[in-house]
Amino acid sequence: MNDTTPESAPAPFARRLEAVLGQKLVRLAGAGSETTIEVLPENWLAVARLLRDDAEFRFEQLIDLCGVDYLSWGQGEWDTEDVTSEGFSRGVEGSGPGRFAWANRPRHVDIPHRFAVVVHLLSITHNRRLRLRAHCADDELPVLPSLVEVWPVANWFEREAFDLYGIVFEGHPDLRRILTDYGFVGHPFRKDFPLIGNVEVRYDPDKRRVVYEPVTSVEPRVLVPRTIRDDSRYEQAWAENGPASGETRK
Repeated sequence: MNDTTPESAPAPFARRLEAVLGQKLVRLAGAGSETTIEVLPENWLAVARLLRDDAEFRFEQLIDLCGVDYLSWGQGEWDTEDVTSEGFSRGVEGSGPGRFAWANRPRHVDIPHRFAVVVHLLSITHNRRLRLRAHCADDELPVLPSLVEVWPVANWFEREAFDLYGIVFEGHPDLRRILTDYGFVGHPFRKDFPLIGNVEVRYDPDKRRVVYEPVTSVEPRVLVPRTIRDDSRYEQAWAENGPASGETRK
């Protein structure tokens, strides 16, 4: 195990996790009653079975499963150090999501791989919750074993993660899209997925059917400019009510 157990983690439970999982445990972190463990992808299925079957754990229920894209993790969309008072000029071409590839990502945050899967578990027997996470080893084709055989409820959760993030779950009985259309191109929750999408749908009166076409009418842009504007209402409120708590007038 790489990290020491924080004092805030439930000590007996954390010690038991360390003892049972041993080298399978990459990281353990705790905050109050919340405990998070991270394992390597090759240990994903074995650890899941152990957490369900071990009498001291008994995590009978999977509450949630989701994908995570760590592209641009820790990066800001906005540069506020050199701005003007001209409103929309504050929307700058920063190093936000989709403006660099994973291989060219900033190195100030230590994330081993781009995609991860996070599972939230509940032990009804012990009235305890646990967060389980694993990073996919291949950044181009993220793959993890399916948890459907351990917790059947993972079925649709894994289909959602596959649909939105492109994470493949080996052994899943019916891995196909669940939210987007069958003709949808790409995975919309990936950070580098264009906000305008890849294709647009329209009805063609000549062909008398719906057709898919490449998006050509919208340019990529920052959605909302981050601006701070003067507003006469602030002056009026100040005059009538005085400053809010902790506020100073400039």
